[in-house]
Amino acid sequence: MNRNRLLNAELSHAIASMGHGDLMIVCDAGFPIPSNAWRVDLAITQDVPDLETVLAPIADNFIAEKVSYAEEIKVHNKPLLAKVKRLFADAEFEPVAHATILGEMAAKAKVIVRTGAFDPWGNILLYSGVDVPKWFSKKGVVAPEYYAKKMKG
Repeated sequence: MNRNRLLNAELSHAIASMGHGDLMIVCDAGFPIPSNAWRVDLAITQDVPDLETVLAPIADNFIAEKVSYAEEIKVHNKPLLAKVKRLFADAEFEPVAHATILGEMAAKAKVIVRTGAFDPWGNILLYSGVDVPKWFSKKGVVAPEYYAKKMKG
């Protein structure tokens, strides 16, 4: 049996399939998922599971280099933004226009994970990163400044 908190086989497979720069969207129950997208649908009923319940084990098993969210979340859903920043504290954060998330970014996502969340602007974009210390630990390899900062953290 798996030792980590993430027991869903399809979600584990999706995370293992992500490469550097790939996009995973963890979305609320109402997100318009494109019909051709790789969908991991975890929704059961309203707020089951909620975003934090899904994001927490993802954060434990996924290296997010960058996390994006709808610009509106900063004003209209501060509690959710605080949770996201706590769970992905090592990531770079970048707000995006909500309409861009629903269209352009949804089309670019490698996988979209649907939760049962009834959470305004509850669509979180996770860009896959690398385990910086492991990638730049070999003798003679010099990390670029962006990664060097992460190695000191």
